[in-house]
Amino acid sequence: MLKVSEIEQALFEIAPRECAQGWDNVGLLVGRPEQVVQKVLVSLDITESVIAEAAQWEADLIVSHHPVIFHGQKSVTNRDPVGRRVLELAEKGIAAICMHTNLDCAEGGVNDMLAQALGIRVPERFTGEGVGRCGWRAEPIALPEFVRFVSGALGCKGVRYADAGKPVHRVAVGGGACGEFEDAAICAGCDTFVTSDLSYHQFVDAKSKGINLIDAGHFPTEDLICKEVLAYLMERFPELCVQKSAFHKEAIQYYVEGE
Repeated sequence: MLKVSEIEQALFEIAPRECAQGWDNVGLLVGRPEQVVQKVLVSLDITESVIAEAAQWEADLIVSHHPVIFHGQKSVTNRDPVGRRVLELAEKGIAAICMHTNLDCAEGGVNDMLAQALGIRVPERFTGEGVGRCGWRAEPIALPEFVRFVSGALGCKGVRYADAGKPVHRVAVGGGACGEFEDAAICAGCDTFVTSDLSYHQFVDAKSKGINLIDAGHFPTEDLICKEVLAYLMERFPELCVQKSAFHKEAIQYYVEGE
């Protein structure tokens, strides 16, 4: 019978633990390694609604990208959101495996899937940490057209961007919050950087730095990895029932004043 530890090991084969950043928290974070698994729910995050969905489906394990325990959690009580989620998992007998920055860096991981979705040919690494990818699109296009393409390709509800006055041809991508790698994208000769959680001042300075910036949102730039994890688990463990969360969606809502 398949155990939690076997699924954890299989995930580390495609996203090695040693590839995770030193500050990260990856692997089995809640549950017993010897627990038998028949059903796995895959989700970008482990929220209260995802846990309820897993419990209703009688899942034994949730595999997520974002760690359910993070940022130096020192207690597990119902006094804060993280504590409540961990308690819910434990009380319902649902284990949690989280693959974060190791899956960002992995071949075929978050950033390779993002590059593929945005039409980047032969993506290459452009940071020392191995996070992010860059490369050429087949043909240069105008930024507004590319912004529309990004929004459609990633299913964004809204896209923030800054126009540096350059057509889009060589593009860098960073799934999730990768604004710190803007200068690395510039050094790699990129005219455009697609990521999320960019600051106001980065948009202000984009034109003077000579790079188009597109903030496509944290959820849209990373959620595409869930279907890859699901496909991998289904192929690796045909006996498993695996499905992607049907309820976890973009948490940010947008209101745009009519022009």
